[in-house]
Amino acid sequence: MLRKEMISPTPKYALVTGASRGIGRAIAERLAKEGYNLFLTCLRHTEQLTELANQLTSKYSVTCKAITADMGNPDDVGRLFAQINSLSVLVNNAGVSYVGLLHEMSVNDWQRVMHTNLDALFYTCRHAIPLMLQNHQGKIINISSVWGNVGASMETAYSASKGGVNSFTKALAKELAPSGIQVNAIACGMINTDMNSCFSAEDIEAIREEIPSDRIGQPQEVAQMVLSLLHSPEYLTGQVITLDGGWT
Repeated sequence: MLRKEMISPTPKYALVTGASRGIGRAIAERLAKEGYNLFLTCLRHTEQLTELANQLTSKYSVTCKAITADMGNPDDVGRLFAQINSLSVLVNNAGVSYVGLLHEMSVNDWQRVMHTNLDALFYTCRHAIPLMLQNHQGKIINISSVWGNVGASMETAYSASKGGVNSFTKALAKELAPSGIQVNAIACGMINTDMNSCFSAEDIEAIREEIPSDRIGQPQEVAQMVLSLLHSPEYLTGQVITLDGGWT
């Protein structure tokens, strides 16, 4: 009687930027649950990220590597990708916000928002695309914002950066579609993360009252949307999917 040989599945690798807290953390956990080996980055919360990587490794029996890197710095991104030999999923989640009048915003603050929220996509994608081309497939998912769609008063720089993310997504999707690589974005509404700490409880309550779903979104819901995109037909690309409870 011939014994059938067991064929091990090809390992799956994903990179999630800004993964120490909030949306990035939820996405990392969901991908680990799906069996992805992970590269996780953060800039300031290294201890939290390392703890998360250890937890996911133990819980889901996957490989998780925690890396401190400034995604708005091309040298940091180059050092990050020097450690990556295979990649099937890239989630560009790292981001910063700025709330205030534009004419009172410093040049350094403007550049920080643009470097982190928009330039980082160029830095990561230029390294990730060749890895994905090796297998003629891949998924690039950019975490955007509803303010990239419609703009927000007192958040001009943030809105401009996320509007750039949306256009970047649509253009790159057209470029990569013939190669079997999907590029999509999720435009999030108000999600319950530390990024909202600049708002008072009264401000957040006022926003909640504007949302038809009558609540603030949760990071796990964004992670679920990421998973849906990973399982979506290859024909779905170049889309900016709004996840905001009907708000905008």
